[in-house]
Amino acid sequence: MTHNFEPFVFKVITAAGSGSSFYLRDKKIFVTNYHVVGQFKRVSVQDLTGTRHIAEVILANPAEDIAFLRVKQDFEVPDLQLHMQDVTRGEKVFVAGFPFGMPFTVTEGIVSAPNQLMSGKNYVQTDAAVNPGNSGGPVFNANGAVIGITTSKFNNADNMGFAVPITTLIEEFDSLPLLVENSFNLVCESCSALIQQRSQYCNNCGQNIDEKLFDEPMLTDLAIFCEQALIELGVDPIIARQGHEFWEFYHGSSLVRMFVYNRDYLYVTSPINQLPQQNMQGLLEEVVSRDVSPYKLGIWEKEVYISYRVHMSDVFGPRSGEVKKNIADLYRKANDLDDYFAEKYGCKFSVHSLKNRK
Repeated sequence: MTHNFEPFVFKVITAAGSGSSFYLRDKKIFVTNYHVVGQFKRVSVQDLTGTRHIAEVILANPAEDIAFLRVKQDFEVPDLQLHMQDVTRGEKVFVAGFPFGMPFTVTEGIVSAPNQLMSGKNYVQTDAAVNPGNSGGPVFNANGAVIGITTSKFNNADNMGFAVPITTLIEEFDSLPLLVENSFNLVCESCSALIQQRSQYCNNCGQNIDEKLFDEPMLTDLAIFCEQALIELGVDPIIARQGHEFWEFYHGSSLVRMFVYNRDYLYVTSPINQLPQQNMQGLLEEVVSRDVSPYKLGIWEKEVYISYRVHMSDVFGPRSGEVKKNIADLYRKANDLDDYFAEKYGCKFSVHSLKNRK
């Protein structure tokens, strides 16, 4: 029996990296690992179409490595079944998610140990391939029901993957009616009480609380600079984040990527056109000779790119204002040039361009 797991699984993206999650429509929450979101209180989730949505972290349980996220809109996906019975050794399972941030992937294996003790807690152990990026995604059984939440935080064991048991997740559902709306709720490791305000200890049981859990992670100076540039463009940085010092966003019809290159350069690039079937020589000559300063034209994997590279000394020097302006102007140049190359040389728009979706 085959199942389509893809509609239930969403990518989770932060300024530190990406992971996976799954959506429970009846509860209107996304479930993921706490270590996927870390201290971030707002992250993005990406659906099947590639559209990203702002998600609020409404519950964090670091001790059990579970977090709940909520997006303002609902998602039209079927109800997801949770497997309430015991998991048995040898039963077939499927790990679904986004390993290493790649497109959606399903790997198959069997349960090696239903209750493997690791770091003082029980996990479902499987021989299905589990990699960074799978964390937070679901582990399904052969009937298409979820038996656990994939975790890749144990990464020193070959041919072994682990999942937080579904029974641990179900226990967290008791907290849902108690959540303070539009608020971050931290679960006390000792008594499971919900803590909304920054505190050194739990008011219910007196357990010491790490106050840093209420703080947002510190961004690098470069990340702060780049995200200020995005805000000035009218782009939400949380939606644009694709990992550590890496952003990807649409402005107009053009996809723009911004990242660090060789540690010394900030690189901003946009794919604009596919190479044509004919008139190739004329296009190549123009790409090589055309002056689009301060930008450069180039070709990579059968697509024409316009790019901007700037040294870090200029990012944080007297030219920082000029750098921000050049970042903002790149997408405008991209939107002009893709039409020009399409008309003159018969180039199709980039496979990433929104003009292909019209």
